[in-house]
Amino acid sequence: MIVRSVAKTLLVAAVPVLLAGCVRFGAEPPPSLLTIAAQSQPQPGAAQNSATARSIVVQVPVVPTAIATTRVPVQETDTTIAYVKDAQWAEPPARLFARLLADTVTARANMVVLSPAQSFSDPSANLAGELRWFGLDATQRQAVVVYDAALTPAGATNVEKRRFEARVPVAALDAPSAGAALSQAANQVAQQVADWVAGQR
Repeated sequence: MIVRSVAKTLLVAAVPVLLAGCVRFGAEPPPSLLTIAAQSQPQPGAAQNSATARSIVVQVPVVPTAIATTRVPVQETDTTIAYVKDAQWAEPPARLFARLLADTVTARANMVVLSPAQSFSDPSANLAGELRWFGLDATQRQAVVVYDAALTPAGATNVEKRRFEARVPVAALDAPSAGAALSQAANQVAQQVADWVAGQR
C-alpha cells in the first residue's frame, strides 16, 4: 500500500511538469514591436485655436481584413498573402496611420485637428477614408501604403475623394526592414494628404 501510494503521488506530481512543456497560453511575443513616427510634427508648446485657424476631424480609416491585425502582410502573388515572421505592430495600423495623419496635417496644413466630440460645436472639415494596403509587395520588394481619402469640407455636404499611394524599396522581407520602409511610405502618403487638404477651401 505504501509503495502504491508513493508511486501515485509521484505520477500526480509529474503531470504538471509534462504539461508545462506541451501547453502554451498564447503565442510568444516578438523581440520588439513596430511603430511609425511622423516626420512632420506639431511644435511643442505651440498653441492652436479653432477660432483663428481651420479645423478638421481625422477619422481612423477603415481597413480590409488582411490588415485589420497587428501583423505585417506580404502580397506574395495576386491571390496570396502571407505575414512577415516575428513582425508585429504596437497597435493596429489603422490607428497608427490616423495618428500620423493628424500630426502631419497639423504641422503641414496649419489646421487644428479635433476629435469627433470636439467638432460638434465647431464647423470642421472631415477626413475619412480606407487604408487599402499597408504592407509589403514581395514581387517588387517594396513597402506599399495605399490610402483612399474622402474629404468633406467644413459646412458642406459634398465629398471629394482621392487615392494616395507610396512605394519604398525594402532591403529584406523581415521585421526591421518592413518597419522602417513602411514608416517612410506612410509618411510620404500623409504628407501628400496634408498638402491636398491644405489646398481645399
